[in-house]
Amino acid sequence: MKNEIHPEYRKVVFLDTSSDYKFLSGSTQTSEETIEWEDGNTYPLIRTEISSASHPFYTGKQKADKVGGRVDRFKKKYNMK
Repeated sequence: MKNEIHPEYRKVVFLDTSSDYKFLSGSTQTSEETIEWEDGNTYPLIRTEISSASHPFYTGKQKADKVGGRVDRFKKKYNMK
């Protein structure tokens, strides 16, 4: 790798703002906010709106929006059998 052309890779804390779930991971993202982690060290804090702790697919609270296919919806719309 060439020096000084890649962003700095370091540990950061991601915070899911919808569920208050925090996890420590590696990233090149930067942030002015910091947080003290469980190990006593201070890391940059990255706020996210969704993570595996709040996403409907992972939580099992996913709901199907469309029941039936296009043909079924067409038949229902025009009262066809």
